[in-house]
Amino acid sequence: MISYETVLGKVSISEAYLTKLIGSEVTSCYGVVGMVPSNNRQKISKFISKGAPSDTGISVRGDANSIDVEIHIEVIYGINISATANSITEKVKYVVKQTTDIDVNRVVVKIDGIKE
Repeated sequence: MISYETVLGKVSISEAYLTKLIGSEVTSCYGVVGMVPSNNRQKISKFISKGAPSDTGISVRGDANSIDVEIHIEVIYGINISATANSITEKVKYVVKQTTDIDVNRVVVKIDGIKE
């Protein structure tokens, strides 16, 4: 939970909100097939729910000043991986800043699979 004070009161942003926000943006990027679970909790959740929710494969760490994001994805065969990773990085930084006014310090995009 990320919390900070404003003139109007206390603002709290949950990690679940951030992961869903980031996940919906990442899955809309060209070349991204889907998200890949990054830890055991996500693997079990994917197995139980018979699908991959949008927060699968995303971990967020940080505080109200800045956050670090790690994303695990699967891409289409033949796509320019560098361009896709740069697009994801810029999109995540922009959306998080515009929506929550929190700076994204670092985005790590890990390609865990390639689908034909």
